[in-house]
Amino acid sequence: MKNIIETFYTALNRCDGKAMAACYHDAIIFEDPAFGILKGDRAKAMWLMLCESQQGKGFKVEFSNIEANDNSGSAHWEAFYTFSKTGRKVYNRIDAKFEFKDGLIIKHTDTFNLHQWAKQAMGFKGLIMGRTRYFSSKLKIQTNSMLNKYIAKKKLSD
Repeated sequence: MKNIIETFYTALNRCDGKAMAACYHDAIIFEDPAFGILKGDRAKAMWLMLCESQQGKGFKVEFSNIEANDNSGSAHWEAFYTFSKTGRKVYNRIDAKFEFKDGLIIKHTDTFNLHQWAKQAMGFKGLIMGRTRYFSSKLKIQTNSMLNKYIAKKKLSD
């Protein structure tokens, strides 16, 4: 199953959300500090949205330490990009855990230091607020609202 993880991150580095979504089982459960828990098509749509927003903007991913067996796996990945709301450079270090079913990823959990991310992405405001539950909660509301708008827009244009 190591190959599915490599395929996933190679697609992310190319900002190819469709190829990433193809690595996910239809019953996928994704979780991270920015979006919280996303299931099924919402998880797939998140990657489509993020990839579309980063195309041609210098987004880069490096991945390493991939380990996997038939049931589970893990990887480390690092993302380099400009946070669109502030224009600030972000270098995020993420650890991922995976579970597999039918040759696809059925559970994907990303963990990273939200305070470090907030400090880079938002500067002083992120430094001060990035450790709080309020910030975490507000971020999830904002990211999920963006995802809802993206999904609604895509359904209208399909």
